[in-house]
Amino acid sequence: MPSRSRTLLSIAAVLSFSTPALAAPTEPGSLTNPLFAASTCMNCHTYGNIEPHENAPFYAPWITWQGSMMANAARDPVFWAGVAIASQDEPGGTIDCVRCHAPRAFLEGRGNAIAMDELQPNDLAGVDCELCHRSMEDVGVPAGNALYTIDDTVVGDQVPRRGPFDYADGVGQPPHPFIADPYTGSSRLCGTCHDVTTPRERVDDDGVGMGIDFGEQRTYSEWLGSSFAQQGDDFRSCQDCHMPEVTDMPGCMENANAGNVHPTGSRRHDLVGANRFMLSLLQGLYGEMGTNEVDDFFYEISIASTDALLATAATLEVTAPAEVDLGAGLDGIEVVVTNQTGHKLPTGYSEGRVMWIQMIARYDGNVVWSSGAWTQGTGYEEDPQLRTYRATAEDYADGTVFHLLRNNHWVEDTRIPPAGLRPDVQTDPVGGRYTLQDDGTWPSFDTVQYVFGGSPDIVDATPADIEDDVLTLETQLLYVINTPEYVQFLADDNTINDAGDEVLTLFEDAGGAVPVVLASQTVEIPIVGFGGAAETSSSGGSGTTAPADTSTGNTTDNADTTVTTAATDAESSTSGPAADDSGTGGCGCDTSRSAGAWWLVGVIGLARRRRRR
Repeated sequence: MPSRSRTLLSIAAVLSFSTPALAAPTEPGSLTNPLFAASTCMNCHTYGNIEPHENAPFYAPWITWQGSMMANAARDPVFWAGVAIASQDEPGGTIDCVRCHAPRAFLEGRGNAIAMDELQPNDLAGVDCELCHRSMEDVGVPAGNALYTIDDTVVGDQVPRRGPFDYADGVGQPPHPFIADPYTGSSRLCGTCHDVTTPRERVDDDGVGMGIDFGEQRTYSEWLGSSFAQQGDDFRSCQDCHMPEVTDMPGCMENANAGNVHPTGSRRHDLVGANRFMLSLLQGLYGEMGTNEVDDFFYEISIASTDALLATAATLEVTAPAEVDLGAGLDGIEVVVTNQTGHKLPTGYSEGRVMWIQMIARYDGNVVWSSGAWTQGTGYEEDPQLRTYRATAEDYADGTVFHLLRNNHWVEDTRIPPAGLRPDVQTDPVGGRYTLQDDGTWPSFDTVQYVFGGSPDIVDATPADIEDDVLTLETQLLYVINTPEYVQFLADDNTINDAGDEVLTLFEDAGGAVPVVLASQTVEIPIVGFGGAAETSSSGGSGTTAPADTSTGNTTDNADTTVTTAATDAESSTSGPAADDSGTGGCGCDTSRSAGAWWLVGVIGLARRRRRR
């Protein structure tokens, strides 16, 4: 091993056991050693999978990160449309937004940007490599609002990159300095940006100040208060879901070529959530059919990873009666939605985001009853039994919604808590849907009953055969991140630039945001009668008669629910609802940009051949 490598290893081993208590997040212009551009990392951290993972999802960090919302955080047009309106409401108050979505811009003094064209090219890499791999734990700084502390101490000729490997056996060491730091793989690092507090005092339902600032997002706190954060068999970090672990993975291209792997500590940099529709829009804007800044290959990888993650987010269990008389109506339907994530479902930024249950009953291809039916480009039907999961914030003084920096009151928060969530004013549900369980935690599921009135006009399509008729009941848990109402708001309320109009046009050209299907179940119920003498529904076309909220979140134990049909079709759950009517330089292995680009072309070609097979 070269003497320089031994020296770096020795220094890294010392540094890995020392964590300064700084209590001083990094501020603009304070770095002596600016963050290297993300493109610097491409040459070494772009490589194909090696055995035994040749046919598994790609795991090279630069490949999996490039098409994610993290890498595109500064390109997101909805983000900039929201920033424009927030800037109208609170001039100068959007610096924390840029601090999170475009960290390089903030650190280099461009944190007051309110439009993407005010950034520099390297800013567009969003949350990029060195932000995380130079972040260091600062126990004196609370999680949230992108209060990151960036290591600025040079070892050898560069600031070390922090990560999970200690290279204790001396095999496969990188040519740049490194520090083995468990903080890099911790949920606390994610909490740096995934708790957001605005400077307005939160008020209660009477408008009385609560003595705390408004907690606009609490994803990290939701995890921290759940059973996922407790050490033991149920523990799962943010990375366990959003950066799946890979055993026997090389750290860089040189190690991949040499067959050097690390048995533990490696993770795919998927970094995806639920914003599948935005990934497709970004591909159209910046992929091969747009500006061609990002190869379609990367967006396709992130979309596939998003689909895989969303299939694990929730379960849906439907109990239905053994038979139905269409003339008499349909009752005895119970739906249990269980949150399988480590945070509320849904979580994060709440404006314009809603999850709901769509239930459609069909006979002979025709809709007999429905609740929450989605119409693309318009939204869901507002029927009396509609069950939604959302958080609605307002300016208490006048009831204005969607204005992030004016919000000071939660009107409702019906999002499903994670398992084991303990009571805390910052993360408690708002409203009367959920009640605490016997163990003092919030339920991680919601139970809903449906009742549909009789449909006397339905006739038997096959009167010669009285035993072949079935009612098909399809239930789906749907989620849309940008509702038509919110997209229209971004255009209507923007008075300072065209960002909202551009988003509206973008969404209209795409036909509107397409909901993702988090879970679905189809039940076939034998029909034993038509045209009975039941009362005609008073709710219009949906045929519903029951009130909207017919149960609380813990009226029945999830384990006691009877499933009357096959399990959720998770594999097809994310394609949409069922058809309804410059830094320069860098690490020492950066031999040339052209060499890295050539290798990247080879990897993309290999991937495309793999997909065609």
